[in-house]
Amino acid sequence: MDGQRAGDGLRGQFRLTIPKDEISWEDTAPIGDRPRLSKEERELILRLRGKVHQRVVSDFERGFAKGIDMQNAQQVRPLIERVAQEIMESEQISLPSKLREVLVQEVLDEIVGYGPLQAFLDDPTITEIMVNSADKIFYERKGRIYLSDQRFDNDEHVLRIIDKILSPLGRQVNERTPMMDARLPDGSRVNVIIPPLAIKGPCITIRKFSRKPLTIEKLIEFGSLTEPMAIFLQAAVRARLNIIVSGGTGSGKTTLLNVLSNFIPPWERIITVEDAAELQLQHENWVALEARPPNIEGQGAVPIRELVRNALRMRPDRIIVGECRGPEALDMIQAMNTGHDGSMSTLHSNSPRDTIYRLETMIMMAGMELPQKAIARQIASALHLIVHAARLSDGSRKVVNITEVQGLEGDTVLLQDIFVFEQKGVDEQGRVIGRHKSTGFRPLCAERIKVAGIDLPDDIFMFD
Repeated sequence: MDGQRAGDGLRGQFRLTIPKDEISWEDTAPIGDRPRLSKEERELILRLRGKVHQRVVSDFERGFAKGIDMQNAQQVRPLIERVAQEIMESEQISLPSKLREVLVQEVLDEIVGYGPLQAFLDDPTITEIMVNSADKIFYERKGRIYLSDQRFDNDEHVLRIIDKILSPLGRQVNERTPMMDARLPDGSRVNVIIPPLAIKGPCITIRKFSRKPLTIEKLIEFGSLTEPMAIFLQAAVRARLNIIVSGGTGSGKTTLLNVLSNFIPPWERIITVEDAAELQLQHENWVALEARPPNIEGQGAVPIRELVRNALRMRPDRIIVGECRGPEALDMIQAMNTGHDGSMSTLHSNSPRDTIYRLETMIMMAGMELPQKAIARQIASALHLIVHAARLSDGSRKVVNITEVQGLEGDTVLLQDIFVFEQKGVDEQGRVIGRHKSTGFRPLCAERIKVAGIDLPDDIFMFD
């Protein structure tokens, strides 16, 4: 089967037309200010990097680098340059200035940064970093996934960088605790998992913290939603409707939640509750709470559910739960039902209807043994809107549904789409062809928006 794609041998009566691959593993753009290297240049740098790093650390430990602060890049760089020159001379290797700078910088990254990850962290166009194994580092740029030529020396090298990430937080991974969530100093979210759970070696996944929060205008410019949709969402937030932002992994749920929070009036007190802090609210009257995992001894955990309950005692105007994953969904729904209107959260799901199913399941996890109809009634009375986002096949992220929760019929929560994204296919370059459109329904919540004193034009529900 070498050189064949799966299914190439199927040549019967029926023919399947498949669009060209949307994603190429090769990225022509450099990583930050680092030059692109040929395969031979990369191999040479990898061979020298470990030797120079080991020698620099050895010199420091033996007292040959007195007066140098090993966490100060300006002080360490001359030492690295000297050691690199000595090793190249001893091995009779001559490097052009470009490669010499790459070598010095990568050794510097090992000492004062996060090793092979540092270049990706420094590049603002990269949004996610995925270490599948020591020799496989993938990254996401503009919604597309690429395989890097950068790599770690071995599994021990990956574990050393993991320890560098976790140690300042007082955490560690081992056989007893083989997976862990953490956060970098810049706010980027990190997940690590090691053998025996990770079969091919230690894995690291980093979702970078955006240095410049997006605005609703930018989302319109990117085609994530339209101006009528944005106007409706702004009115919904100002009128204190309860909103769930749903979608799959990497669909932009947190980004949407950040943008929606910008519509909250500045005098309102917001309490955010998150498992791992990601929200970047541009709001003065904001208190951020973050759940705490157990320590090395397995003690001291403060789960997100306890924080939601505590938030209710903090005189909030609005409560925002970064992501509902379990029984805290019950506390969130109850908060929405007890005077904390305008609350918001995110949730992993495949569709607005699936969002309701997921909420029902998570509420059952709270152990209250509520009947199905009681759970459905709680959701129907608490929730007003579901904003569903998706990451499409071309890497673009769009709001694909804005759906109103319209009440209860029997045990079923009634839903009605207000705006949808209609996908018609993909073009020859793999780009999604489609458009946002209104369904023509005027939502029931429009009356509530009107009562709040907000003039919402009816024609936004009629665009096609």
